[in-house]
Amino acid sequence: MSLHLELADFIDTSCADELDRPVERKQDGIIVHLKNGVALTVHYAAPDAYSLRWLHDGQTAGIDTAPLHRELSTFPNHLHHTDGTVSADPVTRPEADPEENVKALVEALLRSPDLGFVAGTSGSR
Repeated sequence: MSLHLELADFIDTSCADELDRPVERKQDGIIVHLKNGVALTVHYAAPDAYSLRWLHDGQTAGIDTAPLHRELSTFPNHLHHTDGTVSADPVTRPEADPEENVKALVEALLRSPDLGFVAGTSGSR
């Protein structure tokens, strides 16, 4: 079974009460629709190489592990804010299991789709 299919099954089971509908299984990832209107697209190339993007109220943000932004304390993972700034990732860890990271992000997005970020107050380009 592929990692994405396993993740979809895990999220369908462990986050059922928070989902607007069952997880969508795509060829190269999954889409998680949360009850608060967030649509989270999950792509894992390997357990420590991922791209997690979400859309909420027409705004896109995301977390990924592209080896950029060496100045951040969470390198290689980092958070792309809706205003184009980048900051340390407050949610995921490359050494964590994919299930743990996705569940932590789902929980964080349910609390605050912008992860508590206020435009103009943090981040770097």
